[in-house]
Amino acid sequence: MSTGGAVLGVGGSRVVFAVLVGVVALLLSTVSTVSAVGFLAAALVLATAVSAVEIVQAYEQRALTVFGGYRGLLDPGLHLVPPFVSRTYRFDLRTITIDVPRQEAITRDNSPVTADAVVYVRVVDAKRAFLQVDDYRNATALLAQTTLRAVLGDMELDETLSRRNVINTRIREGLQGPTDDWGVEVEMVEVREVLPTPVVRDAMEEQTSAERRRRAMILEAQGERRAAVESAEGERVSNVLTAQGEKQASVLEAQGESIATVLAARAAESMGERAIVDKGLETLVEVGRGDSTAFVLPQELTSLVGRYGRRLSGSDVAVGEGLAGREFDEEEREMLGLDDIETIAAGGNGSDALPLEDGDASERE
Repeated sequence: MSTGGAVLGVGGSRVVFAVLVGVVALLLSTVSTVSAVGFLAAALVLATAVSAVEIVQAYEQRALTVFGGYRGLLDPGLHLVPPFVSRTYRFDLRTITIDVPRQEAITRDNSPVTADAVVYVRVVDAKRAFLQVDDYRNATALLAQTTLRAVLGDMELDETLSRRNVINTRIREGLQGPTDDWGVEVEMVEVREVLPTPVVRDAMEEQTSAERRRRAMILEAQGERRAAVESAEGERVSNVLTAQGEKQASVLEAQGESIATVLAARAAESMGERAIVDKGLETLVEVGRGDSTAFVLPQELTSLVGRYGRRLSGSDVAVGEGLAGREFDEEEREMLGLDDIETIAAGGNGSDALPLEDGDASERE
């Protein structure tokens, strides 16, 4: 209730009471003058008591005037005031809401918009609210309307639609200065809705649709590019793995051929030495059958005698180097995996030579 409404409520009730008393006294005067005088006296006493008592609620304060002069504020509770010459004005100290009707404004980029808001205010100084402004609610509502239009006009359309908190803050700051002088505190301002005109909304929807289509095309192109990159990377990795496999196969094949060649060479060497040994034995047998006691042996047979002479003839001919295969170094054996080839070849040479008994040697001699 506004200040004017409070005044009308208090003063109007007294006027109504006086009218009722006058009507009753007039009716009683037609019956008896004494009754009419007694009634008027009782009514006067009752009216005096009612006018002198003021009951203030816990959530309000009342401004008291006597003969039109300000006498102070009445706090919650029971108060006695001068009868018939006093008037009180009630101020609710609770937070109240003031509805700001829809306002039309032109933004800084010349786009028409409409907006409405709600303002939450509270009286903090009833004296200033009584003496400084006629109706603080109506004054705050009108000030909020003009401030809302000014704030919207100082912003662009996109800002009015997306920066609601900024609008609320600026409206509150615009209201605080004048309302502080009125003894009213603006607790909060909330803009409920900001809408452009239908034509602007249609244009914004078309712009939004175009932007979404553009983003969809960009995302699709990025997906295709990423898929192509992944495919090329997969193909490259596949080619590398294939090349590595072919390289490893070639290396293994070459190693296999090398091993086969070495083994064949070792086998040929072993077979050649065995053939020389066999031929040498046959030659010695033929020589032993002859009548001559002196004969010349070739170098190969000398080597043979050096290797097997002690068993065959008891000769003390020095052992020569003989026919030996080429030795492989550690790097070649490690590369070809032939660490045991030398042992196999050496074992074969030794095992193929059969030892002769001493009796046979005597017979040969």
